[in-house]
Amino acid sequence: MANQLLLDEAIFPSADIIHAALGGIYPVYQSFRERLAAGQISIEWRYYRDSKSWLGKCQHKKKTVFWLSVWEGFFKAAFFFTETAHEGVQALPFDEPPKREPNVGKFVPLVMEVHSESQLGDLARLIAYKKSLK
Repeated sequence: MANQLLLDEAIFPSADIIHAALGGIYPVYQSFRERLAAGQISIEWRYYRDSKSWLGKCQHKKKTVFWLSVWEGFFKAAFFFTETAHEGVQALPFDEPPKREPNVGKFVPLVMEVHSESQLGDLARLIAYKKSLK
């Protein structure tokens, strides 16, 4: 089982810290960041005491699109959808569909673990779908 990284509240996840944490997968993360910038999605890193970790809140304008976390050898993007919106996700053409986690209240959490560049297309589809929702 992989371990979540970026757990020290005193160490802000700068590019150097994230590079050190991700190691060989950092170029995939860089490519991902470039795609986010092109899609006008910003990442705001905050330390959350409930998860005891740094999470990137990824937003388009004021809308939270997904949450980013860093793990040993990969990064995760966590999305939260209503049941109705989740039905739309199921219709998307994924090579590797996101993993559904147990519901959080009325929301359906979907998680994508990104280990390689080939997964960025699936992630981009999910991001575009989430951005299109009202």
